[in-house]
Amino acid sequence: MLSLSLCVTANTLHLRSLFPPNNNGNLFLIPSTHRPHFLKPISAIINPSSSNPPAPPQLYQPFRPPPTPLPSKFGTLDIPARFEILANRLGLWFEYAPLISSLIREGFSPPNIEEATGITGVEQNRLIVAAQVRDSLVQSKADPDLISFFDTGGAELLYEIRLLSASQRAAAARFIVENKFDGKGAQELARAMKDFPGRRGDVGWESFDYTLPGDCLSFMYFRQAREHRNPSEQRTSALEQALRVAETERAKNTVLEELQGKSDGEEGKVDDVVQGARVPVVRLKIGEVAEASTVVVLPVCKAEESVLEAPLECRSEGEFGVVVAEKAWERWVVLPGWEPLVGLGKGGVVVSFVDARVLPWKANRWYKEEPILVVADRSKREVGADDGFYLVKVDEGEGLKVERGLALKQSGVNESLGTVILVVRPPREEDDDQLSDEDWD
Repeated sequence: MLSLSLCVTANTLHLRSLFPPNNNGNLFLIPSTHRPHFLKPISAIINPSSSNPPAPPQLYQPFRPPPTPLPSKFGTLDIPARFEILANRLGLWFEYAPLISSLIREGFSPPNIEEATGITGVEQNRLIVAAQVRDSLVQSKADPDLISFFDTGGAELLYEIRLLSASQRAAAARFIVENKFDGKGAQELARAMKDFPGRRGDVGWESFDYTLPGDCLSFMYFRQAREHRNPSEQRTSALEQALRVAETERAKNTVLEELQGKSDGEEGKVDDVVQGARVPVVRLKIGEVAEASTVVVLPVCKAEESVLEAPLECRSEGEFGVVVAEKAWERWVVLPGWEPLVGLGKGGVVVSFVDARVLPWKANRWYKEEPILVVADRSKREVGADDGFYLVKVDEGEGLKVERGLALKQSGVNESLGTVILVVRPPREEDDDQLSDEDWD
C-alpha cells in the first residue's frame, strides 16, 4: 500500500511519497480500479495562531502637530530629558515648545504630558501655535527687536494673532507692542483685522485703511458705537476708543464727525429725544445666551395668536432660581440680559414673525426674508410718541403687526397691545451691521 504524508515547509504544503521516485524522478500513484487519479500540487497559506488574533484597525488617529525643528541644544535629548526640561521650564518658552510636539509624535497624549510636566492641554496648544507664529515672524524678516519683545511671556499674545497672514502678523505684533496690549486686546485686534474686509459697504468703511491694524480696530469700535442708542454712554465710550487707536487722519476725522454729530444733536433737540422712541434691532450671536451673566425668560406668541393669553409675570424662586409662571404656557424663549430687557417688569411678551418684512423698515435696503422676535411691553399700551413702534392687531383673523405711532394716531388708534422695546434677529455665522435710525421707514 502506498502511504502519503503532508510535509509543511515555509509557507507551502508539499506532497511527497514515502517510496523512492520512479525512473523518471516523478511521484507515482497506484491507480484505482474505478477512475484515474491525477497528481495536483497543494498549496496553502499558514494562518496565524488563534491565540494571537489580528489587532483591529485604529479608527481614531490622534492629532499630530506639524514637525517643528528642535533647537540644536535639544536635538540629542532622550525622552526623560525632554520631560525634565518641560517640567522645570528650562529655557525660553519658544525653545522648549517644540519638545511638546516631539513627545506627541512619540505617542504621548496631551494628558500624559500634563501629568508629567504640569502643562495643561490648553497651554500646550498655545505654546505650540505661538512658537509657529514666532517662526513665521522670523521667516518674514521682522525686526529682531520686535521679535525679542515676545521672548518672555509672549506666547499668549502671539497665539491670538494666529489666524492672520504673515504680513498681517508682523503689523499686528508691532501694534501690540506699541500699545502695550494684553491678551484680550490682542484678540480684539486680530478679530478686527480679520473681519474688516467682510464689512465692505458698511457706513464709514472706506474711511479706514485695511493695511493698518489701528484703523481696522478703530473701525470695529466705530461700528459698535453705531449699534448703541444716540445719545448713550456706551456709544460715546466706543467712539472715544475708536479715536484713540485710529492711525490715519481720514479715520480720525470720520470718528470725530460722529462724535460732534452726537454733541450737536443734543443741543436744541431735547424735545425730539424725549418724544423719539427708537427701537434697537440686534442680531443674536451664536452662544451668546450661554455666555450671558444674566438672562431673561419670556413667553412667546405666534403672530396669529393673541398676546393677551400669555402670562404676565415670570419669576425665579428658591436657592436654585426655579422659573415659575403665573399660568402654564407652551412656548418660551431665553434671551441675554440686554439693557432694554433688564428693566422689563410685568407684561413682557415676545411675538415671533416668520418674515422680517412685517416691520416698518426700508425694504429697499433691509429686505430680509428671515424670522424675527419682537419684544413688547404690555404694561405700556398707550400710543404716545409719533416715532414709537407698537404692537397692534390687524383685523379679525389676520394676526398681529408692528406699526408706527404716527400712523396709528392718523387712523384714530390711541391704544395698542404693547410698546415694542426690542427686535431680535436670528444668529448666523457672519454677523452683519445693525439697523441705524435712518433705516426705519
